[in-house]
Amino acid sequence: MEIAYECWGQLSENRDNAVMLFTGLSPSAHAARSANDPSDGWWDYMIGAGKPIDTQRYFVICVNSLGSCFGSTGPASINAKTGKPYRLDFPELAVEDIANAGREAYKMLGIEKLNTVIGASLGGMSALALAILFPNEVHRLVSISAAPHALPFAISIRSLQREIIRNDPKWQKGDYNFDQPPTDGMRLARKLGLITYRSAEEFSQRFGRKRKFIEQPIEPAFSAEFDVETYLDYNANQFIDQFDTNCYLYLSRAIDWFDVAAHGGSIEAGLSKIRTQANLIIGVQSDFLFPLSQQQEIAGILESHGLKTTFAALDSLQGHDSFLIDQEKFAPVVRDFFSDYISPPATVIS
Repeated sequence: MEIAYECWGQLSENRDNAVMLFTGLSPSAHAARSANDPSDGWWDYMIGAGKPIDTQRYFVICVNSLGSCFGSTGPASINAKTGKPYRLDFPELAVEDIANAGREAYKMLGIEKLNTVIGASLGGMSALALAILFPNEVHRLVSISAAPHALPFAISIRSLQREIIRNDPKWQKGDYNFDQPPTDGMRLARKLGLITYRSAEEFSQRFGRKRKFIEQPIEPAFSAEFDVETYLDYNANQFIDQFDTNCYLYLSRAIDWFDVAAHGGSIEAGLSKIRTQANLIIGVQSDFLFPLSQQQEIAGILESHGLKTTFAALDSLQGHDSFLIDQEKFAPVVRDFFSDYISPPATVIS
């Protein structure tokens, strides 16, 4: 397999300042601007010199998830055995596989122990998986808007998204033409996703009931006329031009499959395997995809096992996507955690 990654900062002589960042479902490894790529990153406000995750102190590695389509091996990649894209011949993908792939990346860089593993949404699940699978390699954990498993409501949403895609005639059981992908299915699935990523209150404040006022009837009939409809159209169209359909299906299912209880018989037993020295668990009150109660559960169990844990319940308006947008709320909490530099135990470097 190949894993795409980007790095910021310098690895210390003792290799004790490495931060592994796992992404959500759709981002690439380009989390922040750099000299090599000055384009906007998806978490620019968080990563950089003098920023909450200060690259003057930390060496940050962001990986593109295994199974994605931004450089890492996934369903759209060429299978060396056949010379053709994997498509649905790609192996079944679990969050634990994403965590293992991230581990291969930092091992390849000569890092034996992470100072911190951090992730949000799917990335938070990947961070939890890594800390459970390799407890001696993770010194600190930051989990944002994640969960020990998906709740039935969230599973039902993603199940409907996948069904919408599979019912697009262009999907052709995964064997679609890359030049003519199932855009209708992806567009509708993305719209449904966007609705769940934000909050009803934000939509009310941001869009209200603003609409186009025109003298002639809207053509075609019943097409978008409210501002919120235009927002959904624009963002969905942006997404379908960037993301491979089968990759989306695999990653979506991986989220639903993940269950900390698989690592011991219960959520508590699974989380009890974590041996971190400090933890930061962040949730958002307006997030109904990964409700705040799920982050409270993670924090409570870690604390009950004697692990130093900070739990932050933020009142951000933007729902599940708040970590991407609400700099005012998220930056201080993350800065406080990373400003307290705690070096992992010394690693013997051969």
